[in-house]
Amino acid sequence: MDMKLELVPLPVSDVDRSKAFYVDIIGFHLDHDVQPTSGMRIVQLTPPGSACSIAFGTGMGTRHPELGTVHGLHLVVDDITSVRDQLLARGADVGEVRDLGGVKFAVFSDPDGNTWELQDISGLASV
Repeated sequence: MDMKLELVPLPVSDVDRSKAFYVDIIGFHLDHDVQPTSGMRIVQLTPPGSACSIAFGTGMGTRHPELGTVHGLHLVVDDITSVRDQLLARGADVGEVRDLGGVKFAVFSDPDGNTWELQDISGLASV
């Protein structure tokens, strides 16, 4: 049995501000920005190299969690220092790199307080 996580909905307060943050600052690819009906808008974005996307919008008729309640989404990278430096240069507020025994992390938040962890596991020994 296959189960593929391909879409994570995020609660956001301002669709345009969030779209600009994820595309212009974080570098996600814009997959869709559609308005299938009056009052409904869906924006779907994908991190570079990922098979899983995020989506947010308005008028979707589903219950969304409160703003800033999605925490700890991981973006796995090969070189956390390089990725962090690139994001800082683009205007993201990324925390310091923490090394937890060969696994490195650095956290950032979107404008609504949803948090992301850059994760670098290249320092782990192969099993």
